[in-house]
Amino acid sequence: MFDIDWVSLSVPFAYIFVLAGSLITFSSIYRKRKAAKAASLAPWFPPHLQRNIYLSLWHLEPEDGSEKVPKVPESVIRAALLRRAVEDIRRIIQVRTAKTACSSLLQRGSVGDDLWQRFLRAEKEMEEELRDVVLEANALAPNWGQTIFQSANEIAANTAFRKRFDEIQAQTEGEKQWWEKRRASIQADFMKELDAPAGGAGKKLTAPATKSVSDEDTVLVESGGPAIGESGNMKKKKGKK
Repeated sequence: MFDIDWVSLSVPFAYIFVLAGSLITFSSIYRKRKAAKAASLAPWFPPHLQRNIYLSLWHLEPEDGSEKVPKVPESVIRAALLRRAVEDIRRIIQVRTAKTACSSLLQRGSVGDDLWQRFLRAEKEMEEELRDVVLEANALAPNWGQTIFQSANEIAANTAFRKRFDEIQAQTEGEKQWWEKRRASIQADFMKELDAPAGGAGKKLTAPATKSVSDEDTVLVESGGPAIGESGNMKKKKGKK
């Protein structure tokens, strides 16, 4: 029979056991710290008011002095869920718009890892939110979960259009006043340009008049010469006779 040295065999197993235990402990501590750090980060979006309203309608408490819980009409609940879906559409658009920018900034090192963790957590929360809305819609009406986000998208687009239209309408009065001032300044400049050539034309007209007078004087002087010469000739002819 062979003599087994149990002490020598126990050393490798003890080493493996200690190494595995240390790795498990390190992994659990790292995950807890990472989760605590992620929980301490500021949320990407503000509190979801529409979701809170929808949940409060489902969990209404009885009024003071009454044991019966007031029943909320189903139309009100469906409207609250639709408004919740509209807010989700708006947040989805923000997430998709910011994803490319955040990833490129992270690759360049312009932002830290905390911002990227906040974004990933917001993206995960939105996926869970969409899934929850679809389940709630199917519970209220069969197959409503397939079309609720289509209706919410149309409502969100209409709301954005009305908001932009109201902003333009609010700027109409200011733009009108600015244009009136601009038109008055353009008209004043145009009238000045019209008055300036008129004054210059008057000066030009007075100058030729003076010149014409001088020309007439010259003509008279020149015309007088030949007349005097002719009279002289006539006298000479009479003398010969």
